[in-house]
Amino acid sequence: MEVALGRKWSPMYISLFLLLSLSIPWLVISHSTIRSLPGFPGPLPFHLETGYVGVGESNEDQLFYYFVESEGNPREDPLVMWISGGPGCSSLMALSMKNIGPLLFNYAEYDGSLPALGLNLNSWTKVASIIFLDSPIWTGFSYSRGSKDNKSGDRKAAKEAHEFLRKWLIDHPQFFENPLYIGGDSYSGKTVPIIAQEISNGIEAGLQPTLNLKGYLIGNPVTDATFDRAGQIPFSHGMGILSDELYESTKKNCKGDFTNPRNQQCAKDLQIIQQFKSELYVHHILEPNCPHASPKPKEMVGVGGRSLEENSEKIVHPPQPLPPFGCRTYIHLLAYYWANNDLVREILHVRKGTIGEWVRCNDVVPYEEDVKSSIEYHMNLTTRGYRALVYSGDHDLKIPFVGTQAWIRSLNFSIVDDWRSWHVDGQGSGHEAPWFTPRQCSLMFSRWISHKPL
Repeated sequence: MEVALGRKWSPMYISLFLLLSLSIPWLVISHSTIRSLPGFPGPLPFHLETGYVGVGESNEDQLFYYFVESEGNPREDPLVMWISGGPGCSSLMALSMKNIGPLLFNYAEYDGSLPALGLNLNSWTKVASIIFLDSPIWTGFSYSRGSKDNKSGDRKAAKEAHEFLRKWLIDHPQFFENPLYIGGDSYSGKTVPIIAQEISNGIEAGLQPTLNLKGYLIGNPVTDATFDRAGQIPFSHGMGILSDELYESTKKNCKGDFTNPRNQQCAKDLQIIQQFKSELYVHHILEPNCPHASPKPKEMVGVGGRSLEENSEKIVHPPQPLPPFGCRTYIHLLAYYWANNDLVREILHVRKGTIGEWVRCNDVVPYEEDVKSSIEYHMNLTTRGYRALVYSGDHDLKIPFVGTQAWIRSLNFSIVDDWRSWHVDGQGSGHEAPWFTPRQCSLMFSRWISHKPL
């Protein structure tokens, strides 16, 4: 195990670290510094670390992470733990595809060679250190050493993310005093507040060492099905996707409940609306409706995880359907071939025999959505004084801003600043907003994390 150098370790941290190392028979934390990556020209101009942290009963769940140290002032800049959506989407997306991390795949038609990487000039790591966590288990390179059908859920994933963070900070004590934020997008918009409350509860209970939690941020967040799905109807009408007649008929027949049709006419209206939606790229309604190139694993054992006997030396099968070159989602294909390259896995220190085929989003991850709404978590956290940033793309039909605004209003907070225009270089964003508007979102994050007015 490597010991990070930086701030002087206090006796409390040393005691905790030794206890963690000596009392558990199996390796709890392992990490390596990555100085170069296949496909990237020359040495990396930033500090990258990858590793595993054991969590859960007997540390059987092994969570994989990528850590990028702030390119500004890592001794003082905020620390963010970022979890991508899904559930089951790898945070390699945020690191190298969605304009949050410092890397981007070079957009070029795949010719059979290793996809190339370049620098992201709008990386959020310019002003913050970020842990990109593959959570829950069976996401990205995270796995379980327990039963092959070991599953997770909203509450379990939150507890394990909290445990992960505590162990990671004990192993990296130089970051204990940095302001801490939890971030995520899409489905993780629901679990991030749960994680933040887990941490907050630990702080109030006097759990030592104390984490320096300051707030959380979520983008295009799944929150509550009643609001999220209901928002799709007025959004679609406002964007000209639905006719006035169909919109009025749906409101009348469904009586405001667009999630559980209670009569035949409501169900018929919603079916027509679903047909219109199927013709669109719901992540950004103005872009071509392209496939995602996210293959499902061929073999799943029981309810859950990928077979540990799968040969990690070979790509099990190519993604289907393939997006045509020119589609934004083509970059998912490049990530697929890069992450399933033997040399890439060796450089990243991925443990052999644990994960067969890497997929961007594991759609069959064994997971229980056991928290139906995260609104109460938002209320609890904000009333405790934690900062919160909620942002949405204005062309996102998957989790439209209309529904997000509705649940925010349900908190009954006072409006401090009136609605106003905010311009950078243009307008129009979608689901996972930094992917579509990287410069705008980078500036938004930089100003917010630095306590500057948006």
